[in-house]
Amino acid sequence: MQTSLKPELIEKELISTLTFEKSSEVKQHPNLMGQISNATRLGNAYHTKVSIYFNDDLGLKRVDTTIWAFGAKYICLKGGVWLPISRIVEIKS
Repeated sequence: MQTSLKPELIEKELISTLTFEKSSEVKQHPNLMGQISNATRLGNAYHTKVSIYFNDDLGLKRVDTTIWAFGAKYICLKGGVWLPISRIVEIKS
């Protein structure tokens, strides 16, 4: 899946300042959960950063960081930052 719009590159520390309140349909990669699982393994075993493409209430963003863990609704990034899975478009390693 290719992201058609140019995302705004942000630092992971800014994610906590973003809003995810609006109800929005996000077209997600068909194997997103596989991408999350693989990125988590890379983060824990090799401290490898991945590019996470996601939508906040203002539009498409990209963050390059390490994923430490994931659950049913959120991923946990390095530094204890949480991102809702429902807003993730795709993850590229």
